[in-house]
Amino acid sequence: MSISEFCIRDVVCGSRDTSVADAAALMRRRHVGNVIVIDQIDGKRVPVGIVTDRDVVVEVVAAGLDPKLIKLGDLIVGPLATVEESASYAETARRLSIKGVRRMPVVDAAGGLVGIITLDDMLRQLAAPLAALSELPGRSRRHETLTRA
Repeated sequence: MSISEFCIRDVVCGSRDTSVADAAALMRRRHVGNVIVIDQIDGKRVPVGIVTDRDVVVEVVAAGLDPKLIKLGDLIVGPLATVEESASYAETARRLSIKGVRRMPVVDAAGGLVGIITLDDMLRQLAAPLAALSELPGRSRRHETLTRA
């Protein structure tokens, strides 16, 4: 299965020129902890950065800066880690781990934004199969009791 089956496609985005205040209001309104910073290239949304609620607090508020004057583009650091929509679940987990990030934009082969995958999303996908496996010893004992009575 590809990560495109698990990613969230309704992504909250802003441009490099979006103020941190506007981005924070957008995060609050949409109940998310990040905004993907995009450039519009040939009609396609291309992710160039990600700004999190932690970035807002640590880099802007704690530094005493005015969030109305600081732009999302000012907070972008380093190249953005992304994962292609065709990547497997395991490859995506590996990339998150190697890059040391909790969220990653999912892109198509041309680099256009498809969605976002987060650690929370991946843990939710793992929880159900792990819960089913955790019940296996009890079921095995019940099955053995019924079949070998």
